[in-house]
Amino acid sequence: MTYSIAGRCARTGMFGLVVTTSSIAVGSRCAFAKAGVGAALTQHRTDPRLGPLALELLERGFTAQQAMDAVVAATPHRHWRQLAIIDRIGGTAAYSGANVKVERDEVHGKDCVALGNIVRSVEVPRAMVRAFEADLAAPLASRLIAALKAGEEAGSEFVPLVSASLLVVHIESFPYVDLRVDRDPDPIGRLASLWDEYAPMADSYVERAVRPEEFVLPPAH
Repeated sequence: MTYSIAGRCARTGMFGLVVTTSSIAVGSRCAFAKAGVGAALTQHRTDPRLGPLALELLERGFTAQQAMDAVVAATPHRHWRQLAIIDRIGGTAAYSGANVKVERDEVHGKDCVALGNIVRSVEVPRAMVRAFEADLAAPLASRLIAALKAGEEAGSEFVPLVSASLLVVHIESFPYVDLRVDRDPDPIGRLASLWDEYAPMADSYVERAVRPEEFVLPPAH
């Protein structure tokens, strides 16, 4: 009952993920990323330990596929897991265990990989990839939000969504964007609204963290 996409911006080097589902707190369990390293998704009978493990392997120099092979081999409950990884050069890998329920699919695109399980149609992750690839000049977070909206329009889940999450990393050890929506009747719409509000301030939050002596508050209106 989850669909998601992990992506990379070739222009900026950012990594990001969006995910939505019909249970709360999806952002705390499914999406993981590290600046300069890559990103990982873990869902369906979710094991949050697998995301950090994938990032650790990527940081050691594993490709996305090598990291995926190692993560799958390391988990005794692999048949229940659905996973995706993207590495620092945009290589992708995905895995759906035999017990992952249909409709399900894994779709690879240019600098992205999308997953879906217990969705209305395999078209959901395919639509997400098409939307992500549609505007390469747009900010990564905007492309990810567009992908999530496309997945919703392509069928979404069988039951109402209630949570959604957007995570983007860039240069610093802390996220460039980390927005989460829980227990909302329109979590994707709410997440999009939050990003629209946060986007003009995203760079300034980084600036005030790393160069506080140079940061100047914008004039009040």
